[in-house]
Amino acid sequence: MLTAESLLSGPRGRRMLLAYAIDAERTLRPEPGDGMFRISAHRAAYHLDVGQGTTRVLFGPGAEEARQTIVTAEDVARSLSEISLPDVTAVDLRSALAEAVDAARYWQEPDGEDVLVATAVVRDELRRVAEHIAGSEHAQWWSTSPAASDQWSIMSRGDDSPGTGEVPAAQRLLSEWRTSTLESEARAERDRPVDPEANWSGYWWSNPPTQCSTRALLDGTPAGLWFVEDSMGWERSVVRALRPPNGARIYEIDGAQAWSDLCRRFPLEVTAEKRHDWYRTTGRSSRWVIPDWMQVAESFEGVHLTVTGYLAAAGTAIDVDADTASVIAGWAPDETYWFTDAATYISEPSVWVLHSGMEVADHPAWTLESQQ
Repeated sequence: MLTAESLLSGPRGRRMLLAYAIDAERTLRPEPGDGMFRISAHRAAYHLDVGQGTTRVLFGPGAEEARQTIVTAEDVARSLSEISLPDVTAVDLRSALAEAVDAARYWQEPDGEDVLVATAVVRDELRRVAEHIAGSEHAQWWSTSPAASDQWSIMSRGDDSPGTGEVPAAQRLLSEWRTSTLESEARAERDRPVDPEANWSGYWWSNPPTQCSTRALLDGTPAGLWFVEDSMGWERSVVRALRPPNGARIYEIDGAQAWSDLCRRFPLEVTAEKRHDWYRTTGRSSRWVIPDWMQVAESFEGVHLTVTGYLAAAGTAIDVDADTASVIAGWAPDETYWFTDAATYISEPSVWVLHSGMEVADHPAWTLESQQ
C-alpha cells in the first residue's frame, strides 16, 4: 500500500518528492528568482555534496556568489513550506519519478540532494508533499502487481544497437550468472582489502541476469522507457511486447521486508565483491548477501519490484539477520524479471524515439518512430 511514510522512508522516494516539489514551484513560478525553493535546494545540495568543488562544480554567472552563500537545510525547508501544491497529474508524477530513478547511484556516496532530503527538517516538510501524492489516484498503480496482458521489454537503448536478436535461454543465463558471481566473489576475497573504506569498486548490481519487462503507462508508453537508473541520455530504444505464461508464480517485492525474506530464503554471499561500493552508498559495514536467482527460479517464474517498493527500499541497507544485509541496486521501478522461457515475445521489435520539449516547462515525450 502506498503511504506517505513509504515515500519518505527511502532515498529514491525522498528524491522523487524533491523533484515533484521543484516541478510544482516551476509550474507556479516559472521565472527563477532569489529565495526560490529550487535555487535554495540546489545551493544547499552543492555544499552537502561529497564531491563539492571536484566532481560537482558550479560555473557560469552567479557561480562565485553561490559558492560563497551557505544555504542551510532549515532555509530549504522554510522555502518548501511556502510552495502551493497543484493537483497531481500522471505526467508530473512520471517526470518526478524518472528524475529520482536517473539520480540513483550505488557505487559512491549519496549526492548532495540525497543528503539534503535525508535531513530531519527537510524530510518533515516533505511529508506534506508525500501525503499529497499518496492520496492521488494517479499514484495507486505504484503498489500493484504487473498486468499479464500488458508487458513490454526494452531490447536495446541507443542509436547504434538494433536490439532485434533473441535473448538466450533463462536457465543458461542464470547458470552463467551464478558461476560468474561465485568466481568474482572468490577473486575479490583473495585480492581486495577488507577495509570498507578502501578505494575499490566492483559489480554493485543485485538484479537478476534474465530478460525483464514493465507495464505500459496511461499514454501507452512502456514504463521502462522512462525509468532508467543512471541513464546515458538515450533517445532511441527498441521495444517488444511480451506475454507472460498463464498462472506464473511471481514474487512481489513491495518493500524492504519482502527483499529481506527473499535473501534469507535464498542467500548468496557477496561480501567481498560488494563491500566497498555498498559501504559508500549506505554507510554500513557488514556481511552482504543477494538472492541466489538460480535458486529463486526453482520456486518462481518471475520477480517483480513495485514502484512503492523501489521508492521505499532501493539503495538502503536492508537487514537480513543480525550481521547480514543486502541492497536493492540496479533495478528500475515496476520491473519484472522472468526466469522462464515461457515468457514469449508477441510482437516484432518497434523503435521508440525521445523528443525533448522546446521550453523548460515542457515534458519530453516518447513516440513510435513509425508515427513520425
